[in-house]
Amino acid sequence: MAQTMTNMLLALIFGLIAMALFTLLERRGLGLAQLRKGPNKAAIAALLLPLADALKLFSKASSPTMLLNKIPFTVAPFFALTCSILLWMMLPLFHPNFPIKNSLVLILAISSLHVYAMLGMSWSSNSKYASIGMTRGLAQTISYEVSMALILIALLLPLKSLNLELVNSNGFSLMIALPLIMPIWFMTCVAETHRTPFDIAEGESELVSGFNTEYLGGKFAVIFMSEYLGILVMSTLTVMPNSSLMINNSSLMIKIVLMSLISMMFIAIRATLPRMRYDTLMWLAWGMILPMALTICIYVFPMLTWQN
Repeated sequence: MAQTMTNMLLALIFGLIAMALFTLLERRGLGLAQLRKGPNKAAIAALLLPLADALKLFSKASSPTMLLNKIPFTVAPFFALTCSILLWMMLPLFHPNFPIKNSLVLILAISSLHVYAMLGMSWSSNSKYASIGMTRGLAQTISYEVSMALILIALLLPLKSLNLELVNSNGFSLMIALPLIMPIWFMTCVAETHRTPFDIAEGESELVSGFNTEYLGGKFAVIFMSEYLGILVMSTLTVMPNSSLMINNSSLMIKIVLMSLISMMFIAIRATLPRMRYDTLMWLAWGMILPMALTICIYVFPMLTWQN
């Protein structure tokens, strides 16, 4: 038990450091894509820039309006960050002896709680912009969450378990057996993290900043941290079932490198693809990705019968 708690604490520290460096990597990557330098002033190669940004945001004074519901307005961002931290700490990539057997069910349950954080942030703001962004964001999250759950279940069905530790240790992956799964899974990950081209909830010009329109300073930084830690969680979930098959006895360092490469794909997509229309985004979820995810599940059941 003590070893598990130590591993979880180390995973938390590593996740916060990785999240800070990922924000810097994204700004440098976007600068490269737009033929400009990007941040390069704070210390060597701007390595202290995430710390400077955090100090700037958390030191800014907050000026809430009279229409805010102050308690949920304050609690909701920290609730979102707590969900992201719990997801990160439960990944068996960092501590393979995690004592929870059905970890997939717990991960899906906690990831679905992000919806309530978004709902609390927008409702407590009492802003029409936030309400419109919340409506679009909730529909998008629920739509793509179904496909994500089906794909994860299909990955674990051949192992006859809902424990992600078996995927990390045994190296079984339908993503390699069925190449179609990988692009579907990655599109689902991008949509779940509300990144370009799926950033409808907070990206359209008429919504200002979507559900977090009224947030500034430290509370905005907490929302920012939650979203970027969610990207790292999705990147880790992508790496876990594939690294053991691609590289025999792959070490933690190799998996971290692969996770970094997957995270860089989020940056490349943001730098290249335009934002989708909302109707196209919803059609992609219900008319294309969900039928493909159901087809994958139907394909897995004959495999189980053949194994028996």
